[in-house]
Amino acid sequence: MAYTIPEKLKKLEIYEPVTEAYDIRLDANESFQNLPDDIRRDVLKAVEQVEFNRYPDPFAVKLCEKFGHFFQVKPELLTAGNGSDELISLIVPNFLESGDTMLVALPDFSMYTFYAQMNHIRVEALQKAEDMVTSAEDILKRAEEKNARLLIFSNPCNPTSLKLSRDDIIKIIEGTDALVIVDEAYMDFAEGSVLDVIEKYNNLIVLKTCSKALGLAAIRLGFAAAGRELTDILHALKSPYNVNSLTQAVGCAILDHPDYIKNCIRSIRKSRDELYQELLELKDRKADILNLYPTTTNFIFMKVKDAALVFEEMKKKSISIRYMNGYLRVTAGRKMENDAVIRVLDELLR
Repeated sequence: MAYTIPEKLKKLEIYEPVTEAYDIRLDANESFQNLPDDIRRDVLKAVEQVEFNRYPDPFAVKLCEKFGHFFQVKPELLTAGNGSDELISLIVPNFLESGDTMLVALPDFSMYTFYAQMNHIRVEALQKAEDMVTSAEDILKRAEEKNARLLIFSNPCNPTSLKLSRDDIIKIIEGTDALVIVDEAYMDFAEGSVLDVIEKYNNLIVLKTCSKALGLAAIRLGFAAAGRELTDILHALKSPYNVNSLTQAVGCAILDHPDYIKNCIRSIRKSRDELYQELLELKDRKADILNLYPTTTNFIFMKVKDAALVFEEMKKKSISIRYMNGYLRVTAGRKMENDAVIRVLDELLR
């Protein structure tokens, strides 16, 4: 008897990030800042001390201590993972039963839905209006109507660049008995984190990443912060040695430079604000820019006429941005990269 591939695997679509070479890469919300030479030397020194014949620290204790110190979270309430993606892939299928309902507010990060559907979890979507604004009341009402057992959303939101206020997030947490997952991948560029209340609520998990503000997309490192009970469960669920020794070493070396990280965040915010202002001025001259959304992230989200065509034409100019179903998302880059984006858009748009 021949093996039969499960139906859920037959229609899987491969996630295809940009792999082509472009002069300007502003498609993945990465930091435009690479490590300076002095910190790079510290990183190499840390890597030299790795015992390659030994398994990594299973709970990344030293790494969690340094991350917790920077973000003012008790290290024993942290779970390190291979980027936020691994942590999402642990939480979504394991904190729900087959047939349970998870609520998302779309558009949002696509992997939330992916991991749910792969595990026979029903996904209910609150579809955002054209202004991309949602509220605590909207989310709680839909969660109650659909008997959602898990609510997950990015705040600030990827891709809309908007955010819910801290008060709204707390209203959601307090207004439901469902598990609430708040993905704060972009909160370093905004205000209103709820990291400081993880011990107050037993239905809250906050996700953080080192890929954006810390500029460490290459090492795939993220954290889940939660109260003691949820953290103990996450520690039991994860693979025994999930974060490799090289990632732990590099993460520790970077977190030993808090002033560098804070300077990076300031530089990224400055770049974002300058790019947004230039796009606002461009919008005044170009009817093709239909909507430009306020930003609290390290990217700009806008609705553009013939967005797919604009996206392809920009690639011909060796500029890679992100096309998203009629919208364009542009990561803030170095000044010359931002200037190039504005110049090419000025040429392409009417």
